Formats: sequence, structure tokens, C-alpha cells
Amino acid sequence: MLELNISELKLNSPLILASGILGVSYSSMKRLIDAGFGAITTKSIGPVRRKGFKNPSIIEVYNGSFLNSVGLGNPGINSFITEIKEIKKFGFPLIVSVFGDNTDSYIDVASKAEKAGADAIEINISCPHAEVSSIGIDKNLTYSVVKAIKEKISVPLFVKLNPNVTNMDDIALAAQKGGADGVVAINTLAAMKIDINVKRPVLSHGGGGLSGNAIHPIAVKKVYDLYKILKIPIIGCGGVSTYEDAIEFFLAGASAVQIGTALYQGYGIISKINQGLKKYLKENDYNSISEIKGLAHNYKTQEVPDFD
Repeated sequence: MLELNISELKLNSPLILASGILGVSYSSMKRLIDAGFGAITTKSIGPVRRKGFKNPSIIEVYNGSFLNSVGLGNPGINSFITEIKEIKKFGFPLIVSVFGDNTDSYIDVASKAEKAGADAIEINISCPHAEVSSIGIDKNLTYSVVKAIKEKISVPLFVKLNPNVTNMDDIALAAQKGGADGVVAINTLAAMKIDINVKRPVLSHGGGGLSGNAIHPIAVKKVYDLYKILKIPIIGCGGVSTYEDAIEFFLAGASAVQIGTALYQGYGIISKINQGLKKYLKENDYNSISEIKGLAHNYKTQEVPDFD
């Protein structure tokens, strides 16, 4: 009932671990697999080891909403190859998120990840507190980077989109034109929290990315708009903590959804959402999750009245 194919990936559940959350060691990824995820997206991996920003780097700003500025801390692709090989021993769909300093380094990291066993590559061109965001705000850069990487790898290529732009549709279309097999919408929203007593930003880096419940309605609208213009699959991401949140994404046009911030509640939330999805489908006489994709588009919004 929850099984689906997205590009060449076969998933037992439409729930995917979002990049940046627990996807840095095979042991933590294995626990998430056992908990019921359909696929795992690793933390964004770069060409070399990167420490990231100093603490405080993550805070809860509202109930279920967090602000983070981790700074793409990661062990580097050469060290991470071991983790990829270990998790692939379980034959589970693995999406490796990658970033680079330039097009060549993106290609190098993506190619090494594929060779190590990655089933798909997700390129991070949209982290709001790192240099890679400069790619995701420019449609021409997005097109050229996606095209260059796609020409060098044979596994599916997903592009994580930047919501901190004037027109995300143009960026998504550029990714599709460049050969992307799907897009992930959305990354975190640029935000800041200031301590009024010490009169400085709370996070050590200053600004960061907002995730969780607060951004869910924004993410749903972005997916809804993208579904009207794209021919490639959309993976919804942003504030999914209940099965109802996930259903919203599917109705808006998503083929699958990523979950990250909600895991602060514990691994049990994955099974809870999976069971909720099954119950919803059964109660509404659907046989698969794909049957509800985009159904919200069948509804016609109210037209502006003509007072002439």
C-alpha cells in the first residue's frame, strides 16, 4: 500500500530521512531503516573534512520548530565511503547528499559516492548558511552544475531547492532542463533569533535555517506550485511530524516526503506516520499512496469577483 518507485528507487514507504539529520553513521542510519523509513538521505558530504560552526548551532525557537547553523560539518567523502559501504550491506535505498566548492568538486564527490554504492545523489545547492546557496539562487548556475554532474553519474540525481529566492519555479525548471531526475522542496528558510539581554544573535554564526512545523505551510505551497510546471518527481520536505502533514504533501503533488526535524520526538514517530498513512488510504478507498498524488489540483479555487 505504501510501496512506490521514484525514479529508479524502489521504496517500501514514501518516508525518507531528510539530509542533515542522523545520516552520518551507518549505525544510526540502520536504526532509522529498522524504524520504517523507505530510504535514507545522508548528511551533506563534501570533498574534505569540515568542522562546521561552533555551538550554539541549533536551538528550538517555537514548539516543533528549530533554527540551525551547523555549517555543513562532515567527515569528507574519502572517510565517508566506509559508511556508505556498510549501510549498503543491508541492500537499502541510500541517497547521498553532496556539496562542493565548484562544479568539479561536486562531480568528484558525487562520483565517489556512486562508486561506493549510493543508489542516488542529492545535490545541496541551497543550504542558507553556507556558500552552496549561491548556486541555488541562480537558474543558470543551477542548470550548468546539474547538467555537468548528470553527465558524469549514472544513478538518479535529485536537486534540493532553495526557498530563499524570488522565484523558485525558475530554479526548478533549470534543474529539470539540466537533467535532474527529481527535486526536493524545500530546504530551510533563512532566519535569525536575537537574545535581547546580551543583544546579539543566539546562534554563533548569526543567522541560520528554520525547519519544522513553522515552515510546513510554506513547503506545501511550494510543492503545489512546482507540480503544475514540472515533469519530474517532487519530494516534499518541511515540517512533517504527523501523517496529516505527509498527506498534505501528496495531495499537493509530492511523490514522497522527507522527515528530519520531527525526529527529535524519537524514532517511533516514523512507524506512527506510516500507520496513519495506511489508515487514511484504507478509510478513503485508495490502494496506494500514488493514487492521491496531486488530487488537490482537482479543486478550483475561487475566482476574483467581477464588480464591473
